[in-house]
Amino acid sequence: MPRSKGKKSSAPVTIHDVAERAGVAISSISRVLSGHPDVSERMRIKVQKAADELGYEPDFFAQSLRSGATKTIGFIIRDISNPFFGVIAQCCEQELRKAGYSMLLMNSDGDVATESTNIAQLRRRKIDGLIASLVSEDIPELNSTLEKLNAPVVLLDREVVGLNSSAILANHHQGVEDATLDLISRGHNRIAFISGSTRVYTTRDRLKGFKSAFKKAGVAYPTDLVSLGKFDAEFGESETKRLFTLKDRPTALLSGGIGSTAGAMRGLKKLGLVPGKDLAFVAIDEWPMFDVYGQQFSSVYRDAAMIGREAAAALLEMISGGSPRTIMVETHYIVRDSSAGGLKVKKK
Repeated sequence: MPRSKGKKSSAPVTIHDVAERAGVAISSISRVLSGHPDVSERMRIKVQKAADELGYEPDFFAQSLRSGATKTIGFIIRDISNPFFGVIAQCCEQELRKAGYSMLLMNSDGDVATESTNIAQLRRRKIDGLIASLVSEDIPELNSTLEKLNAPVVLLDREVVGLNSSAILANHHQGVEDATLDLISRGHNRIAFISGSTRVYTTRDRLKGFKSAFKKAGVAYPTDLVSLGKFDAEFGESETKRLFTLKDRPTALLSGGIGSTAGAMRGLKKLGLVPGKDLAFVAIDEWPMFDVYGQQFSSVYRDAAMIGREAAAALLEMISGGSPRTIMVETHYIVRDSSAGGLKVKKK
């Protein structure tokens, strides 16, 4: 029975109802709803008006069966509470939404097993693509696991050898090298460096920049002050307290990432040490909570919003048949008050 205009019905509105209301063939409705290019603007408006009047909602599951595309993108991050990843996810989702895709966000908690479960769940959902910040790059069978998705993959700050994927990498080397050279020029040679595991590109590239700065400056590399393990606050706090209670303690600190920085700040507070006064302090990545401390903190900055947009663009390009590519995002050392602590600036 035809639906009368304005009359509500408990039965779901079908494509047949829309065709009847618009007075066009069902095939025309299908072309309009699928975004077919060979549809006139007049027809598109007519069909959309009928669909809106009836409250028609497309059956995306049925559409995916017909087209083979779910219009869904998976997004896996290691720590959903990290504001840096929050900005990346937000900007990425905005770009994907413009292209007609929904984004399914999953959190691995930095755990390999959880990440594996995330990937398996996304595979069952038949996603059209994946954007991921992996826990590690050298997990056995990682390549085959990702390849089973049968979908394009974009990695965030990760390099997986042999995987046919795009990657958005930050030039950590340059930013960390610049920061370290600045600290050395101020008279520091006991500089502590805290970061995550070398099983990921992020730490390896930062460490290269840290080492190269000492080599360029002709200063002995402080092996005993380098602590690598996890990106979380617990590790950052415990290592900060350990390093800054050494007999020959550091006079400066570079903390690798927002988690490490949060922990480092907590550790320094418990020791009664003030960044910018008792030590020079440089954070890698901008931490929103810095404003609470009432001082300006130096940082190695990378544009999270740009990373999110570039990741979405790279994935959409691959979905459209484009080739995988690597995009390098620059980092910048921003000098603020906290770089001045610990030692007096050398006169030039």
